[in-house]
Amino acid sequence: MNIINKQISRIPEPSLRRLPWYLSCVKLKAQDGDKYISSTQISKKTGIDASQIAKDMSYINISGRTRVGYDVIELICVLEEFLGFTSSHDAIICGVGSLGSALIGDSGLMHFGLHIVAGFDVDPTLVGKIISGVPIYHMNDLDKYVVAHHVQIGVLTVPIDTAQKATNQMTQSGIKAVWNFTPFRIRVPKGIVVQNTSLYAHLAVMFNRLNSQNFEDANSENNLDTQE
Repeated sequence: MNIINKQISRIPEPSLRRLPWYLSCVKLKAQDGDKYISSTQISKKTGIDASQIAKDMSYINISGRTRVGYDVIELICVLEEFLGFTSSHDAIICGVGSLGSALIGDSGLMHFGLHIVAGFDVDPTLVGKIISGVPIYHMNDLDKYVVAHHVQIGVLTVPIDTAQKATNQMTQSGIKAVWNFTPFRIRVPKGIVVQNTSLYAHLAVMFNRLNSQNFEDANSENNLDTQE
């Protein structure tokens, strides 16, 4: 494997977002017993232009062989390490409702390096429970827990009206990165990493695109009827 010294900070976010797609594609190739994979093959599976894939790959510590492609096993290892999936990152989750509980029970997160070690809520019926092996504490105990266990990542799944308050409590306790699942645009101090993943925003985009597609289909049908 040819090592190329690249800084993670240099990779554009769109490229970083595409790397997990490539990883999934390469893993499927490995399951099929293939030893090498090219940008063209990845392109056929993902629908992303091969030249863009090659450019994205140039940001990580591997280079392919001419007319052969990338070594599948090496590419999997390099992608997983580059993306941080090979290291375990402890995280706490604020808000243990339906979504929070589902994330706690998602064993797949562990495969990608995220280990939820504790949940926090204000609901007395939840506090003191164990969900999928994860203890649930009251929000009042958040600061003490984060400091004692040196947790840096917080997952936010609280109701929208308490999103900012919970965020403030997390950052003040020492949380350095917030994975925000609420549709609220939280505000954080400088230096805090925020990743917004609003399911409702994506749902709105899907509905809008579906409505647009239905409108186009209806117009096409009307045009055909007129021609007849």
